[in-house]
Amino acid sequence: MTVDEIAAELSLSVQAANDRLDTEVTGGYAADLLSCVMAKAREGNVWVTLQAHLNIVAVAALLQLAGIIITEGMCPDAATLEKANKEGIPILTTPHTTFTVVGRLAQMGVEGTE
Repeated sequence: MTVDEIAAELSLSVQAANDRLDTEVTGGYAADLLSCVMAKAREGNVWVTLQAHLNIVAVAALLQLAGIIITEGMCPDAATLEKANKEGIPILTTPHTTFTVVGRLAQMGVEGTE
């Protein structure tokens, strides 16, 4: 499954790295603490969070994540989007809660990292 397929199925708004939506998603991880993400997310995962600041892009790039889904209507600022475009990290947004997004991803067959 690709980031683009997830975006379409969940009606996500693409905010950054439109040219990287064909990236394959290997699984998913949901957390708001960056240290947890750095310890447990895996390359190719889609990360679900309500964090919308610049540091999320650094973490996603370091781990080579497939993309970031920002929940609860949070909007990243221009600097965050610029960095995401530069690093090739898709950022998608939704008004839905993290709980709802993770449930929908699970229904789609995206498995969590353990």
